[in-house]
Amino acid sequence: MNQTLTMEFMLVRFTENQMLLRLQAGLFSLIYLVSMLENLIIIFLTVLDQHLHTPMYFFLRHLSFLDLCLISTTVPKFIFNCITFTESISYVECVLQLFLVVLTAGSETGILTVMSYDRYVAICRPLHYEAVMSKRTSVQLMAVSWFNGGSLGILYSTGTFSLNFCGSNKIHQFFCDVPALLKLTCSQEYATITVSVAIGVCYAFSCLVCIAVSYVYIFSTVLKIRTRVNQSKAFATCLPHLVVVSAFLLTGAVAYLKPPSNSPSLLDLLLSVFYSVVPPTLNPVIYCLKNKDIKSALVKSCGMFKAVE
Repeated sequence: MNQTLTMEFMLVRFTENQMLLRLQAGLFSLIYLVSMLENLIIIFLTVLDQHLHTPMYFFLRHLSFLDLCLISTTVPKFIFNCITFTESISYVECVLQLFLVVLTAGSETGILTVMSYDRYVAICRPLHYEAVMSKRTSVQLMAVSWFNGGSLGILYSTGTFSLNFCGSNKIHQFFCDVPALLKLTCSQEYATITVSVAIGVCYAFSCLVCIAVSYVYIFSTVLKIRTRVNQSKAFATCLPHLVVVSAFLLTGAVAYLKPPSNSPSLLDLLLSVFYSVVPPTLNPVIYCLKNKDIKSALVKSCGMFKAVE
């Protein structure tokens, strides 16, 4: 079989109509700007407000930063291609994009797991909270999450691009992702990427188990609380986290574990949008919609800006 060195790939378009492409660029630009604004507000508030210097908001700040990185890795390139009516992405850009997507997604999975443990300690062992979730422990847990994400990023990118690509260079996805790239390879041996995916699945499953165990203890403790006010407060803190985790992990699992198909699927595109674009946009809303501390810090910051003017 004749093999050619692939120097660039072609990303899929949602439509060939130029007017619809412009509308897509406008829609995704709006989503991107909203996500950037939301996450930057959380980062600045949790840094500037002394009342938000707790482990919970420390992890939330890093989650917002990871969301910024995740959506910035995929959406700007897609917007640029829509505006310029192009489809190409260079080989190096594709490698870097895949690495950053896996790194941020893997790190975010770790942070979400740590946040569930933080809620478990706060609700089930409140008297020991400050001792267990010390600043040193929080930094170590955050560092482990980043390390795991970086390790997965290296495994996935090296495993995928160690394969030979021949024939079509059309990626049926709006960014470089492992399942879409595997459809283009002519390599017969998949051992490296198979091991990488297996490690990623084990990592995600172990995180999911840890989160599930944490919430079993949390809900059993919450149901023992006699006052409905405290019950409502506990549920308001925990349920949004469960929504975020479920949406993020389930869509990612379906995208990576569903049987491959030779023809492009709308489901593949929707799943990729759901785990790479939707979480960075909705996470700030879900976490902060009923959060009185964040609202108070935002009002205080707005008051300070008005006073300066």
